Amino acid sequence: MDEDQHDLHVTDAEIVDDAPTAALAVPTPPLPDPDYSEGGVPSFDFVRDKIENRYTTSLGTTELAGLGTENTAAALDKKIADREQTATNRLAEIRRSLRGE
Repeated sequence: MDEDQHDLHVTDAEIVDDAPTAALAVPTPPLPDPDYSEGGVPSFDFVRDKIENRYTTSLGTTELAGLGTENTAAALDKKIADREQTATNRLAEIRRSLRGE
């Protein structure tokens, strides 16, 4: 083989370290969830927080719906009936005054 043909078969390469990469490293075992014990039992704080969150969510939902402690459906119905009665009474009073009674 002469020298010109030998140059045609040259391959470009780079030197690679033999150190293991992160992909080949041994994975660490996953840490347990801090809200649960090794046996899978939830902690007291976790359960309390969950209950408090549900309670406050229900209070907020009720408040947004306008049905708080003083604004029950029965109380709102009574307010509407009282306003209608007041309006009827006032209209009757205006009619009497127009007639001169």
